[in-house]
Amino acid sequence: MIILNTAVVFAFFIVFFRLAGLMVFDHRILSEKAKSQQIKAQEIRVTRGNIYDRRGRDLAVNMELESLYCDAKEVTMDRDRMARLSAALGVSPGAIQAKFQTDKRFTWINRKLAPETAQRVKTALGMEKKGPDASVRGFGFMPEAKRFYPKGILASHIIGSVGLDNQPLEGIELAYDGQLKTSGGKVYFARDASGKMLSPGVEMEARGNDILLTIDEGLQYIVEKELDKAMLKWRAVAASAIMMDPFTGEILALANRPSYDLNEIGRSGKNEVRNRAITDVYEPGSTFKIIVGTAALEENAGSLNSTFDCSRGSIEVGGKVIHDAHRHGLLTFREVIQKSSNVGSVMIGLKLGKETIYKYAKLYGVGEKTGIDLPGEVSGWIRSPERWSATSIGAIPIGQEVAVTPLQVLRAYSAIANGGFLVKPRLVSEIRTHEGRTIFRYGADKGRKVISARTAEVFRDILKSVVEEGGTATQASVDGNQVAGKTGTAQLMDKNTKKYSKDRFVSSFVGFAPADSPRFSLIVVVHEPKGQIYGGVVAAPVFKAITDQALSYMNVPRDDSSRNNLLLVAR
Repeated sequence: MIILNTAVVFAFFIVFFRLAGLMVFDHRILSEKAKSQQIKAQEIRVTRGNIYDRRGRDLAVNMELESLYCDAKEVTMDRDRMARLSAALGVSPGAIQAKFQTDKRFTWINRKLAPETAQRVKTALGMEKKGPDASVRGFGFMPEAKRFYPKGILASHIIGSVGLDNQPLEGIELAYDGQLKTSGGKVYFARDASGKMLSPGVEMEARGNDILLTIDEGLQYIVEKELDKAMLKWRAVAASAIMMDPFTGEILALANRPSYDLNEIGRSGKNEVRNRAITDVYEPGSTFKIIVGTAALEENAGSLNSTFDCSRGSIEVGGKVIHDAHRHGLLTFREVIQKSSNVGSVMIGLKLGKETIYKYAKLYGVGEKTGIDLPGEVSGWIRSPERWSATSIGAIPIGQEVAVTPLQVLRAYSAIANGGFLVKPRLVSEIRTHEGRTIFRYGADKGRKVISARTAEVFRDILKSVVEEGGTATQASVDGNQVAGKTGTAQLMDKNTKKYSKDRFVSSFVGFAPADSPRFSLIVVVHEPKGQIYGGVVAAPVFKAITDQALSYMNVPRDDSSRNNLLLVAR
């Protein structure tokens, strides 16, 4: 009995110490090990914040859709069920069968199904039935957020897009990805000892911040509608337009053609997705003449009373002959810009010298990025004076041998509109939490001083004359409001001959309205129009159409309204 009792007590001590080791000393390790065996974690993407226009209208939101998954080891399907599932999903049985050829316990079958498709799949799998004809084992649905763009094609190059896993691809979605999402979450599944799923899981979800853009949906629609008309009328290869507040740098609208539907990104190619307004460079042609024009006024190398003999219709520089589109006689400084005389502009450039021309080109931001909050912007280029050829002093003043983006040109003209400051363009005005608390608000950046207020005022009057009788852009004039601007017609380089093409051009017009108290600046660039080539004929009417509607939309009074009111009072 003593031996038996001793053995029993000793055995209990062994059990006690073993239990103490398991329950006290090894508890944490074993608990984690049990959890890893019992719980299956599947990484999910965080729900992205929404994107709105400046008035709070939806541009990018989320839809909760269902995604079909399976546990390949649990799936048992007969041929009839497979045929039903195949028909419901609209894919071949072979493609579905291939999903089962894996050792993984979690495999996507089809993600983010449309509600009607998800319902057909549930019916095909018998998920709504009970008894022997109930659902096939091994399948389940998981809710997932799908990015949805209510306006489709509108502002596509601004907003950008996301992929299947909500990964950012373009535009604001890419530039502000860190704000639109926060740290991710996981969905957890409970499993039994054999690995079978016991519950569909509980989702742990996070929500990103919302972004308020500077663009206005109404203005964006006007711009895109008129670009579509221009593309159709001139059978152009491409076109871009940008509208900006010249004082704050806020982008009010930005559009390119060709474009694409944000909800159908998979069907779009690089040609449609490319944001030409900031990624494509071109020789600006005559719109570049403000560089030498304002430089001459600033450096006292010319005045409104200066005259230039352009009667020959051409000028030779470095062995190259530069022609005017139309022969002129003796032109004043104002008329050189008004009539867009190449000869007169080259004469001004020769008086300034290459160092001064280069200095002012850099002051206006030529050859540098504007800093807009969009991915993919390029800087363009202008060679330093020591690399200029003998012909450069004649080419650069008229917008050749220099490469710019439409946004760079618009920013330069905005400096004329706002009194001489080079502003930084931007698209985001505010970032808010999902609850509506503002965590960041962009303030206006006045920018760096480029020219004096006096020069800006004088040149603003000169640009008004371009749109008036005798100027090159009478088709840009707007009834009731004065506008100011400049035409541009530039030849494209032929890649084969390495010379300027005789039938491929870029037509443009850039300006602002109302001229004396601008509400916006606007550039229109049309690539390779057919039938006409001049900016005053191709791009200026598009500027007029957009400006006319935009001023009405923004409730801008007519320039002559105060005078008319005074006449009525007097009567």
